[in-house]
Amino acid sequence: MYDVFQILNWLRVKNAKDMQNNPYIEELTQMKAMKLLYYIQAASLSITGHRMFDNDIVAWKYGPAIAEVHEVYKHCRGIVDSNSPITSEDEADYNELQNDKENLDILEGVYSVYGYKSAYDLMRQTHTEDPWLNTEQSHVISDDSIKEFFDGSFDSKKNTSVDTDTLHRLFDENKEVMDWLKDKWST
Repeated sequence: MYDVFQILNWLRVKNAKDMQNNPYIEELTQMKAMKLLYYIQAASLSITGHRMFDNDIVAWKYGPAIAEVHEVYKHCRGIVDSNSPITSEDEADYNELQNDKENLDILEGVYSVYGYKSAYDLMRQTHTEDPWLNTEQSHVISDDSIKEFFDGSFDSKKNTSVDTDTLHRLFDENKEVMDWLKDKWST
């Protein structure tokens, strides 16, 4: 099990590298980091049956959050810029996780699916999911509710077919892009 800040540092360094390679990549915000940490924990619980980090995830107004992370970054919107520059310790955390194949697969998988969505889109998404919906605000979202909701969602070996509910959900989540593609191909 890792410290939540090690996982956060992996996200921060990954985002910093992405921003160096692509000027259109936005800086990781505290809110987006909270949602990515939530999905990382969900994937770990679903795939391995155990937490990737020990900190509790709480149902806050703007979605799942980790109080300890908020406390450190409470006055920061972005968490990769000059207010929170990447240090050699952050790089060491990143490198340690890069060498942990099982956990790196989870991190990379979550980042590839959710890492390029906006903080707002991730907040809206978490607000439609049972673990946040069924937890009283400011209370801990239980591992059991996360695991039950996401059971099998992250396991690519379990099921390679896509059901129609999933297709409709993906279409709804990406409606603007789908509408643009539809218009582009119909002309």
